[in-house]
Amino acid sequence: MGAAPERNGHAALSPLRIHEVENRTETITAISGKPGPRRFLRVPTHAIGVAAERRRYPRAKLSLPLVLTRIGDFQEPEPVALVTRNISSSGVFFLAPREIEPGTAIELEVALIERPAGFGRVQMCTAAHIVRAEETDMPGWHGYAASFDDFALKRDDVIPLRYRSA
Repeated sequence: MGAAPERNGHAALSPLRIHEVENRTETITAISGKPGPRRFLRVPTHAIGVAAERRRYPRAKLSLPLVLTRIGDFQEPEPVALVTRNISSSGVFFLAPREIEPGTAIELEVALIERPAGFGRVQMCTAAHIVRAEETDMPGWHGYAASFDDFALKRDDVIPLRYRSA
C-alpha cells in the first residue's frame, strides 16, 4: 500500500486509521455502577510535549480552538471562542474573560482537527466542570482548569461503507 494522500499539505488519515483512533477511548464505571465518562487511553505527548506537572493523565501543551457554549444553566447567546493552554485525556486548562466559580458545570467544544468541511474536521463536544480558577497577568481574564465529565466526538467526514465495521 502507498502513503496516505495529502490534502492542503497535510497527510490524510486513512479510514482504517480513523477507526483505530476512535477506539482509543475507555469507559470509566462510576461507584453507582452507571457507565461514566469516557477517557482517552493516551494522548500522543511524544509528538507535542508534556506540560511540567505530575498528574495522573499527562497534559499536552496545545493551543487548540475552544468554544465555551454553556456556563451552569446559562446557554451562551454567542459562543465564546477561546484557546486551550494545555489538555489531557481528563481535562483542559484555558483562559476566559469572565468569572466562573469552581464546581460550575460548563459545556465546551474543542477543535481537535481543523480542516475544511468534509475533509476530516474533528471536534470534541464535552460536558465538564471547573475544578480550579486562577488569576492571570491579563486584566479581566482568568485561568480555568476543567475536568471532563463526558464527551463525544463530532466529525464531518464520511467514511465509505467498505471501511465501516459491521
